[in-house]
Amino acid sequence: MFQYSCLNPIAQIGLDGFDGQYEKTDDVNAADVVLVRSAAMHDMELSDKLCAIARAGAGVNNIPLDKCADQGIVVFNTPGANANGVKEMVVSGMLLAARDIAGGMQWVKDNADDENISKSMEKAKKNFAGTELKGKKLGVIGLGAIGGRIANYAQRLGMNVLGYDPYVSIETAWNISHHVKRVDDVKEIFANCDYITVHVPLTDETHHTFDSEAFGLMQKGTVVINFARGELVDNVALFEAIEAGIVKRYITDFGTEELLNKDKITVFPHVGGSTAEAELNCAIMAGKTIRQFMETGEITNSVNFPNVHQALTAPYRITLINKNVPNIVAKISTAVSELGINIDNIINRSKGDYAYTLLDLDETDKAKVDHLVANFEASDNIIRVRLIAKK
Repeated sequence: MFQYSCLNPIAQIGLDGFDGQYEKTDDVNAADVVLVRSAAMHDMELSDKLCAIARAGAGVNNIPLDKCADQGIVVFNTPGANANGVKEMVVSGMLLAARDIAGGMQWVKDNADDENISKSMEKAKKNFAGTELKGKKLGVIGLGAIGGRIANYAQRLGMNVLGYDPYVSIETAWNISHHVKRVDDVKEIFANCDYITVHVPLTDETHHTFDSEAFGLMQKGTVVINFARGELVDNVALFEAIEAGIVKRYITDFGTEELLNKDKITVFPHVGGSTAEAELNCAIMAGKTIRQFMETGEITNSVNFPNVHQALTAPYRITLINKNVPNIVAKISTAVSELGINIDNIINRSKGDYAYTLLDLDETDKAKVDHLVANFEASDNIIRVRLIAKK
């Protein structure tokens, strides 16, 4: 029996797959699994029983990833579950920048008492005429689940699309239209595009991707759209670029005090992926990855451990979270052979300072398997051990 706890409301459709093997608990310290959306976990004491955390969303800034890795807790997210919602919001942002829709609507509100509104409107509308997206160049930085969708959709709108992503996966690349021009240097995006949208995680490498050097490469009148992370943009450099006319408009989903009520800056209240459909998709994916992990040991969409897949065909499977040290696989194999147990299959994958091992045993003697588990639990380099029996 597995116990799970929800730190935030999770759509019921995502919990429906938890069958009789699972029991919901309000006591997070008793849970094997935690599902979370936005609740802050950095100051929480994580129990030794906790095996996994599933974030119903893409960002994991509210989860202490390093502490979880140290304790052998696998953290999952749901990449792509809200991708369509973000895609549609980015396209909305481009339209808002191209046609000044918000300005036109505000003009109508401000002049609602004008008895000659029809005539006044005809005179004023030239101020909100704007331009079309068709034929304009769009640069997409990051061609993952969201960026790839945006690139494809913008191409269908008649835009000329340039994409940059040095880490794009083969699977993702197959889904990107051949009409999207891949560039090898992000500077080509900065220098050649009318619109630039960014969809990369925040790392030391991507922090302030949009700095004074990047803005200095852009042509005057560029629209910058940021629905990824606020810290990707150096706000001081942004303000200077707006003042110089380089940036026509900055549209972001991450409002800070210094960005609010600024001319030529449009701030949304972090709603890029906040749709009813996205919430359901995130819940479904979170529940599915948790069930797969708890029942088979397989890992999909973890942010602190490697993805590992292997069909369970042997009577027993042992999962090991271990320090990424030399000869660990050999030591695991030796421990198995010393008990006269045959290895049906073994797979080991590493990520940073840690590794994850699936060890399938061709052995039906539960006592011998339990003895092996106890030996692994006593090892200095093995952080967590789980035993899974084939159904």
